[in-house]
Amino acid sequence: MSSDATPRLLLVDDEQSITESLAPFLSRSGFDVDVAADGAAALRIIESRRPDIVVSDVVMPVVDGRELLRRLRRAGDTTPVILLTHVGESGERSAALDEGADDYLNKPFDPQELVSRSRAVLRRVAAGAGGLVSSELVEAEGLRLDRPARRVWRDGIEVSLTPKAFQLLEFLMTRPGEVHARERLLSVVWGFDFAAHTRAVDNRVAELRSVLRDDASAPTYIETVPGVGYRFTRSVRRA
Repeated sequence: MSSDATPRLLLVDDEQSITESLAPFLSRSGFDVDVAADGAAALRIIESRRPDIVVSDVVMPVVDGRELLRRLRRAGDTTPVILLTHVGESGERSAALDEGADDYLNKPFDPQELVSRSRAVLRRVAAGAGGLVSSELVEAEGLRLDRPARRVWRDGIEVSLTPKAFQLLEFLMTRPGEVHARERLLSVVWGFDFAAHTRAVDNRVAELRSVLRDDASAPTYIETVPGVGYRFTRSVRRA
């Protein structure tokens, strides 16, 4: 983080109307804000200014947000990235997360939600969990998850999970300590933007607890946060 402890945020968007309103809001919210109009300009600023977090639109000229993210991750740069997109399809969301995005927001969004998400990502980094979202292998106490192979081991023994349960575990495990609302998990894992199917989340959590031998009353891995959602409680490291 920058020397004065003010988090440095790079806002990347080719829509001037957005940057002209959003950048001052982010500044008032406690960020030191730089602005870039496309991914190519963003890469130059990242090289010189080393932001603590990047917030980038997806659809841009020259170098778009997804390509910006890919170039950073290929170079081994784990700077946290939040993507902003008009695309609401779950495939777009899954691709962004698979490529190493720390989070995403669909446009239009509440600027305060962006501030909250940015702070949550920075807290994760400060807690030593930065880079987990771009790691192929992650481990917690007795638990190992191979993201490309879609495989999971508990105490050295491979376990079988349904695809949605795997995606849910992957999302929670790469964002340890954060409380995730059921509605948020539905949006990320299932692609739903409404709360009518929150039981789907509870059912997959029940599957995870059964397969991982995780007691709901004294959880080793997944804690229920009453009235909100779920949190992965263990420290997670890159394998």
